[in-house]
Amino acid sequence: MIQKTNTAKNIRCLCEAAVFIAIAAVFALLKFPPFRIDLWIFGGSIDFVMLPLFLMCWRLDMKWSLPACFIFGMVKFLITGDSISVYGGLLAVMLDYVLAYGVIGFSGFFRKLKGGLFWCILAGSLARFAVHFISGVTIYKLAFGDSVELFNISFDHTMAAFYSLVYNGSYMLGEMLYCLALAAVLYKPLSKLPRS
Repeated sequence: MIQKTNTAKNIRCLCEAAVFIAIAAVFALLKFPPFRIDLWIFGGSIDFVMLPLFLMCWRLDMKWSLPACFIFGMVKFLITGDSISVYGGLLAVMLDYVLAYGVIGFSGFFRKLKGGLFWCILAGSLARFAVHFISGVTIYKLAFGDSVELFNISFDHTMAAFYSLVYNGSYMLGEMLYCLALAAVLYKPLSKLPRS
């Protein structure tokens, strides 16, 4: 009887993770406001893509949500990879897609705290920002050469960390606030549903 219960729970968790990945993939394909607000020509937008991942991390154990987030990173690259391979090749794919979305899965560590969904959003957003920041000071510093302009300010190679902070911080802050606002609306009805 216990084995049958565990099998049913595993099937439910697997199906739920697949549904959250599918919803996030649909949001990734919606490239118009309010589903997506493009900020920068080389990537970086404010969208709904992370919200299903945060909901998954809040609802499921990390043994499900962590691999699902990494899988979503690969799926997102396959469906929206844009021109990233031109700038950073395989390393950029691994950092800006697979790892950046994969680390969101660690936010499930906070899921059982009071207001766990909001802690998941804060932790996951910071983790994803950290990966994009590292990508900005390594891969993209090399790809864009000596200088690049942002907000009418020219950043040279000595200011790569500040540039990455401003560039990646701008859209990640927007995405985090977007997700927090939507989570505040959805929190009460979703709290009534059973979680694993």
